[in-house]
Amino acid sequence: MAQFDTMRGRTVSGARAAEIDVGLRAHMNKVYGTMSVGMLITAAAAWAISGLTTTTDPSAAVAQLGNGTMLNQFGATIYLSPLRWVIMFAPLAFILFGWGALMRRASAAGVQLGFFVFATAIGLSLSSIFLVFTSFSIVQTFFVTAIAFAGLSLYGYTTKKDLSGMGTFLIMGVIGLIVAMVINIFLQSPAMMFAISAIGILIFAGLTAFYTQSIKSEYVAHAAAGDQDYLDKAAIDGALSLYISFLNMFQFLLMFMGQQE
Repeated sequence: MAQFDTMRGRTVSGARAAEIDVGLRAHMNKVYGTMSVGMLITAAAAWAISGLTTTTDPSAAVAQLGNGTMLNQFGATIYLSPLRWVIMFAPLAFILFGWGALMRRASAAGVQLGFFVFATAIGLSLSSIFLVFTSFSIVQTFFVTAIAFAGLSLYGYTTKKDLSGMGTFLIMGVIGLIVAMVINIFLQSPAMMFAISAIGILIFAGLTAFYTQSIKSEYVAHAAAGDQDYLDKAAIDGALSLYISFLNMFQFLLMFMGQQE
């Protein structure tokens, strides 16, 4: 009898583990799917906005970039007026001060909407890359980033090594990176920008693996509770973390690989 109870316990335990494994795969698919939609929104917004900012008519141009691209009034307002600082720092302010409140108070649908609005705002801030770099180099860098991201995320998902200590160190590195970037806005040092780009690639490469492991661990820890609303919002939060890592890797790689117009 005792042996039968033990076997039944193992069967129940095995069935529960299989259920969690199926749920984890669905959860990760939602994370990557939401992230991918966010990336598509960002790319579409950046491309569309860049097209609205330029002109080929010299009489309609109010400013000109160093590569000869002529800007209309809308382009000059976005890229050359003080509004550019708002566009640049608004997404960062949202992440630092708005995202946590949204996660606490909004429904899963509201959190998802907030993520897509954020992705659109990022598209606005990134639109200038289509005026500076060739389309080919942007696409090439995107695919290189995608391949690197896939490998790093797979490592974070499969590794048995605890990456939490590395994650804490890398997040501290991000803070230092932001400070250095703000300083370099005023210094305009090419050498400092090169160092920031190299360090940024390494930091966000590590964070990709770290965030993937964290998303997996959080699901396993909360799956037994059956709080689907929490898990739905956690999937969107995880998608945001990976989206930010991918986007930063792409931007820093573009500084190395991008060919200017």
